Amino acid sequence: MSGRLVYCMGPSGAGKDSLLDWLRQHLPASSAVHWARRTISRAAPAGGEAHESVDEATFARLRDAQAFALHWQANGLHYGVRHAELAPLSRRAWVLVNGSRAYLPQALQQCPELVAVHITASPEVLRQRLTARGRETAEQIDARVQRAAAFQPPPRVAAVEVHNNNALDDAGRNLLRTLQQLPGWPL
Repeated sequence: MSGRLVYCMGPSGAGKDSLLDWLRQHLPASSAVHWARRTISRAAPAGGEAHESVDEATFARLRDAQAFALHWQANGLHYGVRHAELAPLSRRAWVLVNGSRAYLPQALQQCPELVAVHITASPEVLRQRLTARGRETAEQIDARVQRAAAFQPPPRVAAVEVHNNNALDDAGRNLLRTLQQLPGWPL
């Protein structure tokens, strides 16, 4: 079995976190997939992603000490993936990372053979979900929807796209089926 980094990303409103939670619950228990734990400069909410929560100053110290294999900033927060979280790759294991579209080129420099999984939804669904959240102005929502529509993975990248427009189970089954078709995917 050969290992590979599965780099999941998508625009706000696409339901990426919900879809990744679905995947975590539906992968066979025997699946040898390592879920990379992120370090994030925000408090860990109850029921949310199990991440290492740090303040911005601590994140900056960790970044400056080169504690992260991958790190980026998005939506006013800092995200990092420690080297130990990617160590299973050297043991030929598959590692799943919850990443960022904007950071994909840098992630490719670190792991050129990664599989980019783009989780998205139609512009109408994105707009509806972002509006329902009530956190942003109409102009901010328009900008997010436009950025989502404009995203294209770099050329020559192993990439798959999963649309999460309807039922979460439908998108989840599609994502799982797509991953299972990747050469070397752990059963």
